[in-house]
Amino acid sequence: MSGLLASLDPRRVQWGAAWYAMHSRILRTKPVESMLEGTGATTAHGTKLAQVLTTVDLISLGVGSCVGTGMYVVSGLVAKEMAGPGVIVSFIIAAVASILSGVCYAEFGVRVPKTTGSAYTYSYVTVGEFVAFFIGWNLILEYLIGTAAGASALSSMFDSLANHTISRWMVNSVGTLNGLGKGEESYPDLLALVIAVVVTVIVALGVKNSVGFNNVLNVLNLAVWVFIMIAGLFFINGKYWAEGQFLPHGWSGVLQGAATCFYAFIGFDIIATTGEEAKNPNTSIPYAITASLVICLTAYVSVSMILTLMVPYYAIDTESPLMEMFVAHGFYAAKFVVAIGSVAGLTVSLLGSLFPMPRVIYAMAGDGLLFRFLAHVSSYTETPVVACIVSGFLAALLSLLVSLRDLIEMMSIGTLLAYTLVSVCVLLLRYQPESDIDGFVKFLSEEHTKKKEGILADCEKEACSPVSEGEEFSGPATNTCGAKNLPSLGDNEMLIGKSDKSTYNVNHPNYGTVDMTTGIEADESENIYLIKLKKLIGPRYYTMRVRLGLPGKMDRPTAATGHTVTICVLLLFILMFIFCSFIIFGSDYISEQSWWAILLVVLMVLLISALVFVILQQPENPKKLPYMAPCLPFVPAFAMLVNIYLMLKLSTITWIRFAVWCFVGKQLPLEP
Repeated sequence: MSGLLASLDPRRVQWGAAWYAMHSRILRTKPVESMLEGTGATTAHGTKLAQVLTTVDLISLGVGSCVGTGMYVVSGLVAKEMAGPGVIVSFIIAAVASILSGVCYAEFGVRVPKTTGSAYTYSYVTVGEFVAFFIGWNLILEYLIGTAAGASALSSMFDSLANHTISRWMVNSVGTLNGLGKGEESYPDLLALVIAVVVTVIVALGVKNSVGFNNVLNVLNLAVWVFIMIAGLFFINGKYWAEGQFLPHGWSGVLQGAATCFYAFIGFDIIATTGEEAKNPNTSIPYAITASLVICLTAYVSVSMILTLMVPYYAIDTESPLMEMFVAHGFYAAKFVVAIGSVAGLTVSLLGSLFPMPRVIYAMAGDGLLFRFLAHVSSYTETPVVACIVSGFLAALLSLLVSLRDLIEMMSIGTLLAYTLVSVCVLLLRYQPESDIDGFVKFLSEEHTKKKEGILADCEKEACSPVSEGEEFSGPATNTCGAKNLPSLGDNEMLIGKSDKSTYNVNHPNYGTVDMTTGIEADESENIYLIKLKKLIGPRYYTMRVRLGLPGKMDRPTAATGHTVTICVLLLFILMFIFCSFIIFGSDYISEQSWWAILLVVLMVLLISALVFVILQQPENPKKLPYMAPCLPFVPAFAMLVNIYLMLKLSTITWIRFAVWCFVGKQLPLEP
């Protein structure tokens, strides 16, 4: 004991140096310029990933990862047990909440386009290494369990179509084992293992094969959806919505159903893992995220309408609602058509879980946060083949040994945590001074320049080549090759007024916000929200801004304002966590209208509103991107609130398993 105390003697231990080393390791961020090196012929991992994905491919991946379970399972479950025909409203509310997180993902997809790793990479370049590892490690958990659950669900579907002959053969030939989760007896699901291995092989064979397989299944799923819409019209009955049956459990049932329906939209983050494989990630990623969410909402709402108009909500079969609704009307052939769509939908959902997992592992291994050999990219398939094999093997083993019920409970916590952190990162980054995010602008500008090819690019280079990177163009204003807007200053170029570059260049703090010749503040007509607000308020608009202390367009963020936003966001996260905890676990006191509970809720709402207002008073960074999340800070703040609430709704055993998984990750040796 005395030896231990002696080793901790302040005279023998350099506490300052140790604290600084730990602090630097936890909070150090990844410079975006370092990722620019990976855009050439090879990367630090060896062969680069194949850039072959179009916007349509990304939309197909996003839709496929969401729509399977949502359309064939969730719609019937929520309609019968929670909302009745009001499930339609539940899906719309859930879609709005999902879009809040989706626009934050879309902005980061533009800020860091040529990367893989999704929320892991976004956190690494913004918050720091510790948070990035925490997010990446739990994304792996979510994808791993999602893959195993998808394989188990598909196995159960085949077993159901075969009248449970597969499960009976397994029990009689192989035997049973105690479930690893809740102790119930189950059989080792060999069919689920085979399904997981087959899908792993498809993913490992190349991104074009994976996406092609995904597109074929989505087309099949689309055909079944069209069949359901047309065939269902012959059996609908409006009386199932009449006489108060549309909201049988009131708005409380609708809101409870919305929380469940939100999980049907989880999966669009697969799009954010394809940055290195998309042909044009700057535009493809935001468009694909938005389009996939809209398509999923359309499918869910339309199917829910047909379902609740064909069958009374209390008679819906929760196991196979879309198949059984046709059986209830004697249309038995339709059951098998819908079964084909169910198999296709569950298969693309399985692919949607397995496809991004090796890419997150690849990104983390390349940064030294996982074993380096996992970052190997095959020169033949141009995929992270080692990460594919390892992740597929683990998912197959999990689906073999663990029952489906235990798997489902762990599916969403990693994704919800990632959604929360991405919203936090958007809030932090938009209010930081220029010096802190200058790397993003340089990265986008260099990427734009590198993509110029052919005669036009050569002509531009010869006619008006800058003296050095980052210097203002000082050559003649002539354009000898007929190209417009020379020289290009990058994707963030926002010229207003005349194209005189003698006063401001792209690195000037007022660039893009003032007239280049007069220096007068630019018109705000480009912002549709400001136009509507001005029309609503009238001439008192500017007076109101001054009285509320809102920043003007000429105000720029400083280190002090950036620090203020960081503190406010941290406090906002903590306060939202406490608020959601009290709403969930203290709901009895609130429903009984206890004076102290009501007072506490009102106080926390006022504090949250005050913190959001303080953030609103800080100036935003004026740099423009091809896509930016609207209505800051309200959109990211509300997305944080929704995601934290849904995380706290998960069961206690889920949080315990989550903590164990995080502890295991902490023991991994990290490479510097």
